[in-house]
Amino acid sequence: MEKTLAGERRVRRLKHYSSDQKILIVGDGDFSFSLALAVAFGSGTNLLATSLDIYVALTIKYRNALSNIMELKRLGATVLHGVDVKTMKLHAELKNRRFDRIVFNFPHSGFKGPETELHVINSHKELVAGFFSNARHLLQRYGEIHVSHKIMHPYDWWDLEHLASVSSLVLTEKVGFHKEDYPGYNQKRGDGTKCDKPFNLDPCCTFKFKISEAAGGRTGFGTSRMKLIEETDYP
Repeated sequence: MEKTLAGERRVRRLKHYSSDQKILIVGDGDFSFSLALAVAFGSGTNLLATSLDIYVALTIKYRNALSNIMELKRLGATVLHGVDVKTMKLHAELKNRRFDRIVFNFPHSGFKGPETELHVINSHKELVAGFFSNARHLLQRYGEIHVSHKIMHPYDWWDLEHLASVSSLVLTEKVGFHKEDYPGYNQKRGDGTKCDKPFNLDPCCTFKFKISEAAGGRTGFGTSRMKLIEETDYP
């Protein structure tokens, strides 16, 4: 969808995002989600896409990573590698920037056992809590943090709303995530021998968070108050 603002350049939209927003995408696997946005916008000028993996590792793990990255750069996007979401507020290329949207699709800390194991769930929660703690520092005052996530058991045990609240973030909306809304996006497992393989997406939603009005511009609280799941909490 496109619209023209009087006296301004044409703005293009794709689902929750528009070409006039400054958007940070993290943990994008082979960068296909970032590329879907750039192609829809006709430009990647306002996109900054990052990966935890360094460049060489990406080209080994994902067969389309190199071509996706090259096309992103051709469209004007900024691409950074070796960016840890749990410390990114200190990253030299990020710490002085602020974004209208920060996107983390299907966060996952790696395959360390069955997804129902408590230590695995807590590992995922630590990752997401660290992301929230850092992302809020990189957010424009009225910006949004988007996390797309499975909502069935055991993924509902991650309790995204509580993890966000620790960093003074509040849930403003939860909407269904549909892969077909982002042409060219290919979700990846991202770890292990099947890292370049897809995973089942249904059912899943995009959770939208904003900095709470009560918090205003205060510094985030970090991850120390994150509640880990104990044996007595688990069914």
